[in-house]
Amino acid sequence: MTTASASDALALTASSFLRENLEHAQRACITSSFQAEDVAVLHMVLQHQPQIPVIFLETGYHFPETLAYRDRIAAEWNLNLVNVEAEQSVAEQESQFGILNQTAPDRCCGLRKVEPLFRALGAYTTWVTGLRRQQSKSRANLQPHEFFTLPTGKILAKLSPLTEWTTRDVWQYAEQHSIPLLPLYEQGYTSIGCAPCTSLPFDENDPRSGRWSGRKLECGIHLQAH
Repeated sequence: MTTASASDALALTASSFLRENLEHAQRACITSSFQAEDVAVLHMVLQHQPQIPVIFLETGYHFPETLAYRDRIAAEWNLNLVNVEAEQSVAEQESQFGILNQTAPDRCCGLRKVEPLFRALGAYTTWVTGLRRQQSKSRANLQPHEFFTLPTGKILAKLSPLTEWTTRDVWQYAEQHSIPLLPLYEQGYTSIGCAPCTSLPFDENDPRSGRWSGRKLECGIHLQAH
């Protein structure tokens, strides 16, 4: 099988998976950081549910390039964009707790990403993500269809159709469909989150090695409540 046909087969499988699982989903949403895999899966999802809510975590710490790109894609694709914010503004949080992304990054992620997202997800029954196993060793056991329990006890169907995709697969899909990607990739970034906690990768074999200065692997939004 040629590279192109293999890529087409992956895309067909992922799209079929989405169609089957979204067809009877009562209230579905998709989260997007507007990184390459998130935009690729969003492109697929829109073919089945053009007005699906697209949840973006507006932490107040994003790169200007990320926000500009989000707005560009939202306009060009006519997205039903839902910007989810923390209860406190950045200024209020820093006034009360100091610069948590420097002193306690887990706490900062909890306040600005995890808690706001889990509140927002309470309105849905199905959650689509762009997660891939290759992204991190913490995602090595990721399954395309999982059940995710929120702190309230509510259980969501969590769909990750790109589970087995490589970075190359994602970029090939974007190229084949003429999807522009976040310009920060051109500067050498391989995993992009909030600006204070994102740097160029220091391990070429670990695309997430530039996140949180290597102090942790996950912000917490994909970790089950216990």
